Amino acid sequence: MTVRKGKKLTISIQEHMAIDVCPGPIRPIRQISAYFPRLSPTGEPISPNPGASPLALSPGSGASGVGSSAFLSPLQAGARGGGGTLSAASSVDTSVDIHSSDSDDCTALGTLEFELRYERATSSLHCTIIRAKGLKPMDFNGLADPYVKLHLLPGASKANKLKTKTVRNSLNPVWNETLTYIGITEEDMHRKTLRLSVCDEDKLTHNEFIGESRVALRRVKPDQTKRFYTCLEHPPPLPSPTAMGAALRGISCYLREWENEQLHSLEERGRLLLSLQFLPPPEEGEGDGHRGGLWVGVQRCAHLAAMDVNGFSDPYVKTYLKPDVQKKSKHKTAVIKKTLNPEFNEEFFYEISLSELVSKTLEVTVWDYDLGRSNDFIGGVCLSCHSQGDALRHWMDCLRNKGQKVERWHILTNELPQSTCQE
Repeated sequence: MTVRKGKKLTISIQEHMAIDVCPGPIRPIRQISAYFPRLSPTGEPISPNPGASPLALSPGSGASGVGSSAFLSPLQAGARGGGGTLSAASSVDTSVDIHSSDSDDCTALGTLEFELRYERATSSLHCTIIRAKGLKPMDFNGLADPYVKLHLLPGASKANKLKTKTVRNSLNPVWNETLTYIGITEEDMHRKTLRLSVCDEDKLTHNEFIGESRVALRRVKPDQTKRFYTCLEHPPPLPSPTAMGAALRGISCYLREWENEQLHSLEERGRLLLSLQFLPPPEEGEGDGHRGGLWVGVQRCAHLAAMDVNGFSDPYVKTYLKPDVQKKSKHKTAVIKKTLNPEFNEEFFYEISLSELVSKTLEVTVWDYDLGRSNDFIGGVCLSCHSQGDALRHWMDCLRNKGQKVERWHILTNELPQSTCQE
Protein backbone atom coordinates (compact mmCIF):
# COMPACT_ATOMS: atom_id res chain seq x y z
CA MET A 1 0.00 0.00 0.00
CA THR A 2 1.54 3.30 -1.13
CA VAL A 3 0.41 6.82 -0.22
CA ARG A 4 1.22 9.81 -2.39
CA LYS A 5 2.27 13.09 -0.85
CA GLY A 6 -0.56 15.45 -0.19
CA LYS A 7 -3.25 12.74 -0.17
CA LYS A 8 -5.09 11.48 2.87
CA LEU A 9 -4.32 7.97 4.04
CA THR A 10 -7.29 5.68 3.37
CA ILE A 11 -7.68 2.05 4.40
CA SER A 12 -10.41 -0.13 3.01
CA ILE A 13 -12.63 -2.10 5.31
CA GLN A 14 -11.14 -5.35 3.96
CA GLU A 15 -7.63 -4.19 4.88
CA HIS A 16 -8.82 -3.03 8.28
CA MET A 17 -10.31 -6.43 9.07
CA ALA A 18 -7.22 -8.22 7.84
CA ILE A 19 -4.82 -6.07 9.87
CA ASP A 20 -6.63 -5.55 13.16
CA VAL A 21 -9.05 -8.38 13.89
CA CYS A 22 -7.95 -11.47 12.01
CA PRO A 23 -7.21 -13.98 14.79
CA GLY A 24 -5.41 -16.50 12.61
CA PRO A 25 -6.46 -20.10 11.99
CA ILE A 26 -9.71 -21.04 13.72
CA ARG A 27 -9.71 -24.47 15.28
CA PRO A 28 -12.89 -26.50 14.66
CA ILE A 29 -15.19 -27.28 17.57
CA ARG A 30 -15.32 -30.92 18.58
CA GLN A 31 -18.66 -32.72 18.63
CA ILE A 32 -19.88 -34.92 21.43
CA SER A 33 -20.22 -37.85 19.02
CA ALA A 34 -16.43 -37.78 18.52
CA TYR A 35 -15.92 -38.99 22.12
CA PHE A 36 -17.95 -42.19 21.59
CA PRO A 37 -16.92 -45.15 19.43
CA ARG A 38 -19.18 -46.00 16.54
CA LEU A 39 -19.01 -47.68 13.15
CA SER A 40 -18.92 -45.68 9.95
CA PRO A 41 -21.02 -46.80 6.93
CA THR A 42 -17.84 -48.31 5.43
CA GLY A 43 -17.42 -50.59 8.45
CA GLU A 44 -14.25 -48.91 9.75
CA PRO A 45 -14.43 -48.04 13.46
CA ILE A 46 -13.90 -44.41 14.41
CA SER A 47 -11.45 -44.09 17.24
CA PRO A 48 -12.88 -42.62 20.45
CA ASN A 49 -9.41 -41.36 21.44
CA PRO A 50 -9.41 -37.57 21.07
CA GLY A 51 -5.63 -37.61 20.50
CA ALA A 52 -6.08 -39.80 17.40
CA SER A 53 -8.52 -37.43 15.71
CA PRO A 54 -7.33 -34.76 13.27
CA LEU A 55 -9.51 -32.33 15.15
CA ALA A 56 -7.07 -32.43 18.06
CA LEU A 57 -4.08 -31.19 16.10
CA SER A 58 -2.28 -28.29 17.73
CA PRO A 59 -0.86 -25.23 15.96
CA GLY A 60 2.63 -26.48 16.73
CA SER A 61 2.25 -29.72 14.82
CA GLY A 62 3.89 -28.31 11.74
CA ALA A 63 7.08 -30.22 12.58
CA SER A 64 5.29 -33.43 11.64
CA GLY A 65 5.38 -32.42 8.02
CA VAL A 66 1.75 -31.33 7.82
CA GLY A 67 2.29 -27.65 8.54
CA SER A 68 -0.67 -25.39 8.13
CA SER A 69 -2.68 -28.23 6.62
CA ALA A 70 -3.31 -29.40 10.19
CA PHE A 71 -6.19 -26.95 10.33
CA LEU A 72 -8.08 -28.58 7.48
CA SER A 73 -11.65 -29.80 7.87
CA PRO A 74 -12.17 -33.37 9.14
CA LEU A 75 -12.97 -34.55 5.62
CA GLN A 76 -9.79 -33.08 4.14
CA ALA A 77 -7.67 -34.26 7.04
CA GLY A 78 -8.91 -37.79 6.62
CA ALA A 79 -8.13 -37.67 2.90
CA ARG A 80 -4.56 -36.53 3.63
CA GLY A 81 -4.08 -39.21 6.26
CA GLY A 82 -3.19 -36.67 8.93
CA GLY A 83 -3.12 -39.04 11.88
CA GLY A 84 -6.88 -39.81 12.03
CA THR A 85 -9.39 -42.29 10.68
CA LEU A 86 -12.20 -39.91 9.73
CA SER A 87 -13.06 -40.22 6.06
CA ALA A 88 -15.73 -39.03 3.61
CA ALA A 89 -17.97 -41.86 4.70
CA SER A 90 -17.58 -41.00 8.37
CA SER A 91 -18.60 -37.41 7.71
CA VAL A 92 -21.81 -38.73 6.16
CA ASP A 93 -22.35 -40.83 9.28
CA THR A 94 -21.97 -37.74 11.46
CA SER A 95 -24.59 -35.87 9.48
CA VAL A 96 -26.97 -38.77 9.88
CA ASP A 97 -26.48 -38.67 13.65
CA ILE A 98 -27.21 -34.94 13.75
CA HIS A 99 -30.39 -35.18 11.72
CA SER A 100 -31.74 -38.36 13.26
CA SER A 101 -35.05 -38.52 15.08
CA ASP A 102 -33.26 -39.07 18.41
CA SER A 103 -32.54 -35.34 18.73
CA ASP A 104 -34.62 -32.94 20.76
CA ASP A 105 -36.07 -31.42 17.58
CA CYS A 106 -38.64 -34.23 17.35
CA THR A 107 -40.51 -32.81 20.36
CA ALA A 108 -41.44 -29.75 18.27
CA LEU A 109 -44.38 -31.72 16.84
CA GLY A 110 -45.63 -32.90 20.25
CA THR A 111 -45.84 -36.15 22.19
CA LEU A 112 -48.42 -38.94 22.23
CA GLU A 113 -49.41 -41.28 25.06
CA PHE A 114 -51.28 -44.52 24.34
CA GLU A 115 -51.70 -48.13 25.45
CA LEU A 116 -51.75 -51.41 23.51
CA ARG A 117 -53.16 -54.74 24.60
CA TYR A 118 -53.44 -57.94 22.56
CA GLU A 119 -55.97 -60.58 23.66
CA ARG A 120 -55.00 -63.94 22.28
CA ALA A 121 -58.31 -65.65 23.07
CA THR A 122 -60.39 -63.18 21.01
CA SER A 123 -57.67 -62.28 18.45
CA SER A 124 -58.24 -58.60 19.14
CA LEU A 125 -55.86 -55.67 19.52
CA HIS A 126 -57.05 -52.85 21.80
CA CYS A 127 -55.48 -49.43 21.22
CA THR A 128 -56.28 -46.86 23.91
CA ILE A 129 -55.39 -43.32 22.85
CA ILE A 130 -54.91 -41.38 26.07
CA ARG A 131 -53.59 -37.89 25.34
CA ALA A 132 -51.17 -35.72 23.40
CA LYS A 133 -49.07 -32.81 24.66
CA GLY A 134 -47.42 -29.81 23.04
CA LEU A 135 -48.83 -30.32 19.55
CA LYS A 136 -47.71 -28.04 16.77
CA PRO A 137 -50.22 -25.18 16.15
CA MET A 138 -51.93 -25.63 12.79
CA ASP A 139 -54.72 -23.00 12.76
CA PHE A 140 -54.68 -19.21 12.59
CA ASN A 141 -55.71 -18.95 16.24
CA GLY A 142 -52.52 -20.74 17.32
CA LEU A 143 -54.38 -23.95 18.19
CA ALA A 144 -55.41 -27.16 16.44
CA ASP A 145 -58.35 -29.56 16.11
CA PRO A 146 -56.48 -32.85 16.53
CA TYR A 147 -57.58 -36.43 16.03
CA VAL A 148 -55.68 -39.73 15.76
CA LYS A 149 -56.03 -42.33 13.03
CA LEU A 150 -54.54 -45.83 13.07
CA HIS A 151 -53.21 -48.00 10.25
CA LEU A 152 -51.63 -51.44 10.21
CA LEU A 153 -48.49 -51.72 8.08
CA PRO A 154 -47.77 -53.21 5.66
CA GLY A 155 -51.07 -53.25 3.81
CA ALA A 156 -52.52 -49.93 5.00
CA SER A 157 -55.94 -49.29 3.50
CA LYS A 158 -59.29 -47.81 4.38
CA ALA A 159 -60.38 -51.25 5.57
CA ASN A 160 -57.95 -51.24 8.51
CA LYS A 161 -58.14 -47.54 9.37
CA LEU A 162 -59.53 -46.55 12.77
CA LYS A 163 -60.08 -42.99 13.92
CA THR A 164 -60.72 -41.19 17.21
CA LYS A 165 -63.01 -38.27 17.83
CA THR A 166 -61.79 -34.72 17.21
CA VAL A 167 -60.88 -32.43 20.11
CA ARG A 168 -61.51 -28.78 19.21
CA ASN A 169 -59.11 -25.89 19.84
CA SER A 170 -56.44 -27.68 21.87
CA LEU A 171 -52.74 -28.38 21.74
CA ASN A 172 -52.99 -30.79 24.69
CA PRO A 173 -55.99 -32.96 23.79
CA VAL A 174 -57.28 -35.79 25.96
CA TRP A 175 -59.15 -38.61 24.21
CA ASN A 176 -59.20 -41.67 26.54
CA GLU A 177 -60.71 -43.59 23.64
CA THR A 178 -60.21 -47.29 22.86
CA LEU A 179 -60.09 -48.49 19.26
CA THR A 180 -60.16 -52.24 18.60
CA TYR A 181 -58.83 -54.30 15.74
CA ILE A 182 -60.62 -57.65 15.38
CA GLY A 183 -59.09 -60.70 13.74
CA ILE A 184 -55.44 -59.98 14.54
CA THR A 185 -53.50 -63.24 14.49
CA GLU A 186 -50.22 -63.99 16.23
CA GLU A 187 -48.53 -63.86 12.84
CA ASP A 188 -49.80 -60.30 12.46
CA MET A 189 -48.34 -59.42 15.85
CA HIS A 190 -44.90 -60.55 14.69
CA ARG A 191 -44.83 -58.86 11.27
CA LYS A 192 -47.17 -55.86 11.51
CA THR A 193 -46.45 -52.30 12.62
CA LEU A 194 -49.03 -49.91 14.03
CA ARG A 195 -48.89 -46.36 12.68
CA LEU A 196 -50.55 -43.65 14.78
CA SER A 197 -50.99 -40.41 12.86
CA VAL A 198 -52.07 -37.17 14.55
CA CYS A 199 -53.89 -34.83 12.17
CA ASP A 200 -55.62 -31.46 12.34
CA GLU A 201 -59.21 -31.41 11.10
CA ASP A 202 -60.26 -28.56 8.81
CA LYS A 203 -63.88 -28.32 7.70
CA LEU A 204 -63.30 -26.03 4.73
CA THR A 205 -60.01 -27.48 3.43
CA HIS A 206 -58.23 -30.82 3.59
CA ASN A 207 -57.03 -32.12 6.93
CA GLU A 208 -53.41 -31.39 7.81
CA PHE A 209 -50.84 -33.88 9.03
CA ILE A 210 -49.10 -33.03 12.34
CA GLY A 211 -46.91 -36.03 13.10
CA GLU A 212 -46.86 -39.79 13.51
CA SER A 213 -45.51 -42.56 15.68
CA ARG A 214 -44.86 -46.18 14.70
CA VAL A 215 -44.77 -49.21 17.01
CA ALA A 216 -43.80 -52.75 16.04
CA LEU A 217 -46.53 -55.02 17.41
CA ARG A 218 -43.96 -57.63 18.41
CA ARG A 219 -43.13 -55.36 21.35
CA VAL A 220 -46.56 -56.12 22.84
CA LYS A 221 -46.81 -59.36 24.82
CA PRO A 222 -50.11 -61.29 24.70
CA ASP A 223 -52.66 -60.47 27.40
CA GLN A 224 -50.49 -57.69 28.83
CA THR A 225 -51.11 -53.93 28.63
CA LYS A 226 -48.14 -51.86 27.52
CA ARG A 227 -48.08 -48.05 27.74
CA PHE A 228 -46.10 -45.91 25.31
CA TYR A 229 -44.84 -42.33 25.53
CA THR A 230 -43.57 -41.31 22.10
CA CYS A 231 -42.47 -38.16 20.31
CA LEU A 232 -44.30 -37.41 17.09
CA GLU A 233 -42.10 -37.49 14.01
CA HIS A 234 -42.30 -36.68 10.33
CA PRO A 235 -42.94 -39.62 7.98
CA PRO A 236 -39.69 -41.41 7.07
CA PRO A 237 -38.39 -39.75 3.88
CA LEU A 238 -37.13 -41.45 0.77
CA PRO A 239 -34.32 -39.12 -0.34
CA SER A 240 -32.86 -39.22 -3.83
CA PRO A 241 -29.67 -41.28 -4.12
CA THR A 242 -27.94 -38.48 -6.06
CA ALA A 243 -28.28 -36.16 -3.07
CA MET A 244 -26.68 -38.60 -0.60
CA GLY A 245 -23.27 -40.03 0.05
CA ALA A 246 -22.13 -43.28 -1.45
CA ALA A 247 -22.59 -45.06 1.87
CA LEU A 248 -26.35 -44.37 1.93
CA ARG A 249 -27.20 -44.93 -1.73
CA GLY A 250 -27.78 -48.62 -1.25
CA ILE A 251 -30.22 -47.94 1.60
CA SER A 252 -32.19 -45.45 -0.50
CA CYS A 253 -32.42 -47.84 -3.43
CA TYR A 254 -33.62 -50.58 -1.09
CA LEU A 255 -36.33 -48.32 0.32
CA ARG A 256 -37.55 -47.39 -3.15
CA GLU A 257 -37.65 -51.04 -4.20
CA TRP A 258 -39.55 -51.93 -1.02
CA GLU A 259 -42.06 -49.11 -1.64
CA ASN A 260 -42.72 -50.28 -5.20
CA GLU A 261 -43.25 -53.80 -3.95
CA GLN A 262 -45.79 -52.56 -1.44
CA LEU A 263 -47.67 -50.62 -4.11
CA HIS A 264 -47.98 -53.72 -6.30
CA SER A 265 -48.82 -56.09 -3.45
CA LEU A 266 -52.34 -57.25 -2.68
CA GLU A 267 -54.52 -54.81 -0.80
CA GLU A 268 -56.16 -55.98 2.38
CA ARG A 269 -59.94 -55.76 2.20
CA GLY A 270 -60.85 -57.02 5.66
CA ARG A 271 -60.82 -60.15 7.82
CA LEU A 272 -62.94 -63.33 7.73
CA LEU A 273 -63.47 -65.74 10.63
CA LEU A 274 -63.89 -69.22 9.19
CA SER A 275 -64.44 -72.58 10.92
CA LEU A 276 -63.71 -75.97 9.35
CA GLN A 277 -64.66 -79.42 10.60
CA PHE A 278 -64.21 -82.73 8.79
CA LEU A 279 -66.55 -85.47 9.94
CA PRO A 280 -65.33 -88.98 9.07
CA PRO A 281 -67.92 -91.44 7.75
CA PRO A 282 -69.69 -93.44 10.47
CA GLU A 283 -68.85 -97.06 11.03
CA GLU A 284 -71.09 -99.80 9.75
CA GLY A 285 -74.36 -100.04 11.66
CA GLU A 286 -74.12 -96.48 12.98
CA GLY A 287 -75.52 -93.20 11.78
CA ASP A 288 -77.83 -92.49 8.87
CA GLY A 289 -75.56 -93.80 6.11
CA HIS A 290 -73.98 -90.54 4.91
CA ARG A 291 -70.38 -90.58 3.70
CA GLY A 292 -69.10 -87.94 6.04
CA GLY A 293 -67.84 -84.62 4.81
CA LEU A 294 -66.70 -81.08 5.49
CA TRP A 295 -68.56 -78.48 7.55
CA VAL A 296 -67.71 -74.90 6.58
CA GLY A 297 -68.80 -72.25 9.06
CA VAL A 298 -68.89 -68.59 8.04
CA GLN A 299 -68.84 -66.84 11.40
CA ARG A 300 -68.20 -63.13 10.83
CA CYS A 301 -66.18 -60.49 8.97
CA ALA A 302 -64.33 -57.48 10.35
CA HIS A 303 -63.03 -54.21 8.90
CA LEU A 304 -64.42 -54.81 5.42
CA ALA A 305 -63.72 -52.29 2.68
CA ALA A 306 -66.54 -49.80 2.08
CA MET A 307 -67.93 -50.32 -1.44
CA ASP A 308 -70.96 -47.98 -1.36
CA VAL A 309 -71.10 -44.19 -1.39
CA ASN A 310 -72.58 -44.14 2.12
CA GLY A 311 -69.31 -45.51 3.53
CA PHE A 312 -70.70 -49.02 4.14
CA SER A 313 -71.26 -52.28 2.28
CA ASP A 314 -74.03 -54.86 1.98
CA PRO A 315 -71.86 -57.96 2.37
CA TYR A 316 -72.59 -61.63 1.82
CA VAL A 317 -70.32 -64.68 1.46
CA LYS A 318 -70.11 -67.38 -1.22
CA THR A 319 -68.26 -70.69 -0.87
CA TYR A 320 -67.15 -73.17 -3.52
CA LEU A 321 -65.38 -76.53 -3.36
CA LYS A 322 -63.37 -76.79 -6.59
CA PRO A 323 -62.87 -78.33 -9.04
CA ASP A 324 -66.66 -78.40 -9.34
CA VAL A 325 -67.59 -80.26 -12.50
CA GLN A 326 -71.30 -80.54 -11.74
CA LYS A 327 -71.60 -76.91 -10.52
CA LYS A 328 -73.29 -77.97 -7.29
CA SER A 329 -70.85 -76.78 -4.63
CA LYS A 330 -72.00 -73.16 -4.42
CA HIS A 331 -73.36 -71.93 -1.07
CA LYS A 332 -74.30 -68.37 -0.15
CA THR A 333 -75.07 -66.59 3.12
CA ALA A 334 -77.73 -63.99 3.70
CA VAL A 335 -77.03 -60.32 2.90
CA ILE A 336 -76.32 -58.05 5.88
CA LYS A 337 -77.23 -54.44 5.10
CA LYS A 338 -75.06 -51.36 5.77
CA THR A 339 -72.22 -52.76 7.82
CA LEU A 340 -68.48 -53.36 7.64
CA ASN A 341 -68.48 -55.88 10.50
CA PRO A 342 -71.23 -58.41 9.67
CA GLU A 343 -72.02 -61.52 11.70
CA PHE A 344 -73.36 -64.44 9.65
CA ASN A 345 -73.02 -67.57 11.86
CA GLU A 346 -74.02 -69.87 9.00
CA GLU A 347 -72.72 -73.36 8.22
CA PHE A 348 -72.63 -75.38 4.99
CA PHE A 349 -71.97 -79.08 4.51
CA TYR A 350 -70.08 -80.77 1.67
CA GLU A 351 -70.50 -84.55 1.51
CA ILE A 352 -67.06 -85.78 0.50
CA SER A 353 -64.45 -88.35 1.53
CA LEU A 354 -61.08 -87.47 2.98
CA SER A 355 -59.18 -88.81 -0.03
CA GLU A 356 -61.20 -86.59 -2.36
CA LEU A 357 -60.93 -83.56 -0.08
CA VAL A 358 -57.12 -83.61 -0.22
CA SER A 359 -57.21 -82.67 -3.91
CA LYS A 360 -59.94 -80.01 -3.53
CA THR A 361 -59.73 -76.26 -3.01
CA LEU A 362 -62.14 -74.38 -0.76
CA GLU A 363 -62.79 -70.91 -2.18
CA VAL A 364 -64.48 -68.30 0.02
CA THR A 365 -65.37 -64.89 -1.40
CA VAL A 366 -67.07 -61.84 0.10
CA TRP A 367 -69.28 -59.64 -2.08
CA ASP A 368 -71.18 -56.38 -1.79
CA TYR A 369 -74.81 -56.69 -2.90
CA ASP A 370 -76.07 -53.99 -5.28
CA LEU A 371 -79.68 -53.85 -6.45
CA GLY A 372 -80.13 -53.52 -10.20
CA ARG A 373 -76.46 -53.92 -11.16
CA SER A 374 -73.59 -56.37 -10.76
CA ASN A 375 -72.36 -57.05 -7.26
CA ASP A 376 -68.94 -55.76 -6.17
CA PHE A 377 -66.17 -58.12 -5.17
CA ILE A 378 -64.72 -57.24 -1.76
CA GLY A 379 -62.17 -59.96 -1.12
CA GLY A 380 -61.49 -63.66 -0.99
CA VAL A 381 -59.31 -66.48 0.25
CA CYS A 382 -58.46 -70.00 -0.97
CA LEU A 383 -57.70 -72.98 1.28
CA SER A 384 -56.00 -76.10 -0.06
CA CYS A 385 -52.82 -78.15 0.22
CA HIS A 386 -51.21 -75.67 -2.19
CA SER A 387 -52.02 -72.56 -0.17
CA GLN A 388 -49.58 -70.61 1.99
CA GLY A 389 -49.48 -69.06 5.45
CA ASP A 390 -52.60 -69.14 7.60
CA ALA A 391 -54.72 -70.66 4.82
CA LEU A 392 -52.43 -73.70 4.56
CA ARG A 393 -52.18 -74.13 8.33
CA HIS A 394 -55.96 -73.95 8.72
CA TRP A 395 -56.54 -76.51 5.98
CA MET A 396 -53.96 -78.96 7.33
CA ASP A 397 -55.26 -78.63 10.91
CA CYS A 398 -58.72 -79.52 9.63
CA LEU A 399 -57.49 -82.63 7.81
CA ARG A 400 -55.37 -83.82 10.75
CA ASN A 401 -57.94 -83.23 13.52
CA LYS A 402 -60.93 -85.19 12.30
CA GLY A 403 -64.16 -84.38 14.12
CA GLN A 404 -62.78 -81.17 15.67
CA LYS A 405 -63.90 -77.68 14.72
CA VAL A 406 -60.95 -75.44 13.87
CA GLU A 407 -61.43 -71.65 13.69
CA ARG A 408 -59.02 -69.13 12.21
CA TRP A 409 -59.06 -65.58 10.93
CA HIS A 410 -58.07 -64.96 7.31
CA ILE A 411 -57.04 -61.82 5.45
CA LEU A 412 -59.21 -60.93 2.46
CA THR A 413 -57.30 -59.64 -0.57
CA ASN A 414 -58.53 -57.48 -3.44
CA GLU A 415 -57.90 -60.08 -6.15
CA LEU A 416 -60.03 -63.10 -6.93
CA PRO A 417 -58.50 -66.40 -5.92
CA GLN A 418 -56.56 -68.20 -8.63
CA SER A 419 -59.20 -70.83 -9.20
CA THR A 420 -61.89 -68.23 -9.85
CA CYS A 421 -59.69 -66.38 -12.34
CA GLN A 422 -59.13 -69.57 -14.32
CA GLU A 423 -62.83 -70.27 -14.59
